[in-house]
Amino acid sequence: MNSDSDKKDFGERVKKAREKLELTQEQVAKKAKMTVNYYAMIERGEVNPSFEKIKSIAKVLKLKVTIS
Repeated sequence: MNSDSDKKDFGERVKKAREKLELTQEQVAKKAKMTVNYYAMIERGEVNPSFEKIKSIAKVLKLKVTIS
């Protein structure tokens, strides 16, 4: 993710997927092996997560990771 808008867009998509599965931020963070604070920062688009973190979140939220 290169820009602030990319981070915000990613965060919004992750949040929508989490809410669709009716999971809390705490549940996702625990399953993805990260702190709730860091996960919340991802949803708000405040950080640029590593690819490993993205894969962990995608696994919990049953999302497919694609690179374009």
